Amino acid sequence: MARLQYSDFLKQLYGCRVQKLNVNAGFTCPNRDGTLGWGGCTYCNNASFTPSFSKPSLSVSQQLIEGKSFYARKYSEMKFLAYFQSFTNTYASISRLHALYIEALAVPDVVGLVISTRPDCLSNEVLDCLCSINEQYRVIVEVGVETVHDRTLRIINRCHTWKCASDAIAKVAERGITVGAHLILGLPGESEDDMMETVKTVAQLPIRTLKFHQLQVLRGTLLAQQWERGEVDLIDWTPQQYASLCKRLLQILPERIIIERMVSTAPKSLLLHPKWDLKPVQFRKIFDDLF
Repeated sequence: MARLQYSDFLKQLYGCRVQKLNVNAGFTCPNRDGTLGWGGCTYCNNASFTPSFSKPSLSVSQQLIEGKSFYARKYSEMKFLAYFQSFTNTYASISRLHALYIEALAVPDVVGLVISTRPDCLSNEVLDCLCSINEQYRVIVEVGVETVHDRTLRIINRCHTWKCASDAIAKVAERGITVGAHLILGLPGESEDDMMETVKTVAQLPIRTLKFHQLQVLRGTLLAQQWERGEVDLIDWTPQQYASLCKRLLQILPERIIIERMVSTAPKSLLLHPKWDLKPVQFRKIFDDLF
């Protein structure tokens, strides 16, 4: 069985072309507000991946309507998934979460939810809420794992352990909800062997999708300060070297796991390292040329 492309995976689920629309619902994270820690993950600047129409000053429905109009200029027929991406999107009261999710699903042509979250913000009450919605609309939960190495999780201020992540993914899957994982390659202090161990270990979990990207040093983050002061030693990959690593990682993954993304981009105004200046389609060509 050949590995499905992510776009084909969504088309298989919904029977038509489907596009994720980013939503910023104004959440925070427990490692930002003092519940578990302060400042958030050392590498995180949400502005690097939030499109212009995803503004918490707008309602969820307004953001989705603006996102739909953006894509309507490109494609005449398309359905959409409301992608709650910014910060931790299960970190609020159940009543607030349920109201936001239902508001998103009430927008015409929105056929499901993709919810990005931390593994320590998936309580039984949250899972009950998602499970009830999943009975009528498909819900996909993306869990930020980043690495299986607890020493690295401490360095990057994740404020959770690998066991917490593996247990959370198992709980989501047990509820019959589609679950994916997110990994970052090139975290401080990690070798390529460490990254290989992470991917091998995560592949044993009941995940359906996986996305990973190279660590990026972004302005406005603690990592940027550490990097500029020479306090962290980061891998200086070329795009070709990183693509070669991705190739090796894919070779150890079972084909049931769909790769959503291998590389990430960020605005030039924010990106300090690595400055590849590549669009995803350009990286894909570099990757494909390795086969």
